[in-house]
Amino acid sequence: MDEFDVEEHADPELEDPVLVEGLPGVGHVGKLVAEHLLEEFEDAELVRRVYSEHFPPQVAVDDDGTTTMASAEFHAVRTDGADILLLSGDHQATDAPGHYRLTDCFLDVAEAFGVERAFALGGVPTGELIEEYAVVGAATDDEQVEELEAAGVEFREDEPAGGIVGVSGLLLGLGERRDIPTACLMGETSGYLVDPKSARAVLEVLQEVVDFEVGYASLEDRAEEMEEVIKKIQEMEQGPQTPSDEDLRYIG
Repeated sequence: MDEFDVEEHADPELEDPVLVEGLPGVGHVGKLVAEHLLEEFEDAELVRRVYSEHFPPQVAVDDDGTTTMASAEFHAVRTDGADILLLSGDHQATDAPGHYRLTDCFLDVAEAFGVERAFALGGVPTGELIEEYAVVGAATDDEQVEELEAAGVEFREDEPAGGIVGVSGLLLGLGERRDIPTACLMGETSGYLVDPKSARAVLEVLQEVVDFEVGYASLEDRAEEMEEVIKKIQEMEQGPQTPSDEDLRYIG
């Protein structure tokens, strides 16, 4: 196989499409948003599938026993407000050069569809469980910063610490070099668990800025499932409770 193998599945005409990247990362925030959009917009059309030697050397085994090779996919998602070119997948590159080359490949596909603006989605870890989910942003120009601040996005000095890594970070860096205005929306998350609530916070901002309507029922269901998981973890961390003197009065 070549370094990249881009399968062409469809070539729809898209009107001023916006690239939205939702690959795995902290809290799987971006991946959850991408999956949710594909669930909500059932007529989303697979347009490209990208295979690469920079993905992990593995296949996924589906429920029916068949296998699927590691790849990334682009779907055309048409909404009432805007056309979206959605980048999703289960993997990122396994090495630093691969991140650069894959991102360049992704941007080549985006430009071929006429993308002139991009959003990378991800999470920013807090190291602790949180109740109120803020969305932290980064962008390639002041105009985007102002627009996103009006939508409730927070721009914090030196955050995320260490910068933005992987495809999400390089979409900003390489996108700017191609004169593609790019922003990264990062939902606060503990960093320990898959976080549907953080994904919803990011999706609400994306929905407002890109201008489309979407439901949240399935994300709410997943959030409730994760709350049960968190509750069990907290109970395990607390351990068995020692009965108090008051409790002992009722024993025997």
